[in-house]
Amino acid sequence: MKKLSLEELNRVSAEVFKTSPKIPVVVVLDSIRSALNVGSVFRTADAFAVEKIILCGITAQPPHPEILKTAIGATESVDWLFEKEILAAAGQLKNEGYKILAVEQTDESVFLQNLKMQPAEKLALIFGNEVGGVSDPVLPLLDGAIEIPQYGAKHSINVAVCVGIVLWEILKTNILNLENFQR
Repeated sequence: MKKLSLEELNRVSAEVFKTSPKIPVVVVLDSIRSALNVGSVFRTADAFAVEKIILCGITAQPPHPEILKTAIGATESVDWLFEKEILAAAGQLKNEGYKILAVEQTDESVFLQNLKMQPAEKLALIFGNEVGGVSDPVLPLLDGAIEIPQYGAKHSINVAVCVGIVLWEILKTNILNLENFQR
């Protein structure tokens, strides 16, 4: 066994990545307090080739030093935009044909592994504040809510970790066609 080199991994430049196929998923960060979490989400979004990230509310924006520390260059490869109001971001995504899902524990949420999707369906996944979760005013605009089953005392997972779990589950359950994303 040996580790693969960068050449063996077939990594592309940020410029090439920007023009490469993306999965039809938009990650929406709703007032994330920690810029380190935001940077981690950028790295995960790059790894899973998501379409873009929308930063809302108090969420820090690049080139914040703590974002850059954990993103390690992903702010250059992943498309992103800032929209102050979560309602405006969700409304625009809905108008563009995205199914809007909050990753939140609600009285109507379904466990992530039970999520039923159509192949290549356009998804906007809203991840909320580390303490308060997804903003209450956006709840009426949602098409649904999904949650990660949890069995510990805290019943919460770090938002950056949560993004990774959700994106991986969406990919691994073959909701999306992965043929264009083989290395």
